[in-house]
Amino acid sequence: MTWEKKITSILLGSSFLLLQLNASGQNYGSKNVKLAMFSSTPVEDIRAVSVKGAAVLLAKTREIVVQVPVRTFEFDRKLMQEHFNENYMESDQYPLAKFKGIIDQVIDFTKDGVYPVTVNGTLSVHGVDKNRVIPGKVIIRNAEVHILTEFKVACADHNIKIPNLIITKVAEVINIKVDGMLNQIK
Repeated sequence: MTWEKKITSILLGSSFLLLQLNASGQNYGSKNVKLAMFSSTPVEDIRAVSVKGAAVLLAKTREIVVQVPVRTFEFDRKLMQEHFNENYMESDQYPLAKFKGIIDQVIDFTKDGVYPVTVNGTLSVHGVDKNRVIPGKVIIRNAEVHILTEFKVACADHNIKIPNLIITKVAEVINIKVDGMLNQIK
């Protein structure tokens, strides 16, 4: 191989490596995103939290995926947790809740700031996919991306049936909060 071909090969290889590093430097992720559920009725308030959510954000395409193993939600009372997993969410059959979407706004991920956003995507819960537009915030500080959102999910939209006997204890619309600190994937 001539020296020209060697230099060309080295330059092409280096360029490819730099592109790969640059692309991966623009990806963010976390395995400990906090998701909280809240159901409020005149009879009872129910809270559950999971810190086992996972999220990946691809800055270049603004794609984001957040998912949580349903069984990781912890309730104040174990009996509620058991009913949630066995009777309502059927967690063995539908083990994950997931949202996959694209951030509508263009964000400069190299610049610290607070960015109000909307994300268009699909919410998959209990085996049912629903198109959703979810508002939130992306906060960038020191190469970390903090995602925050709060939205409501109607049980009926995802074929989650609440027996008439306890309809006064479980809200038909559940409030969801997501709070996650994502770090650059290297």
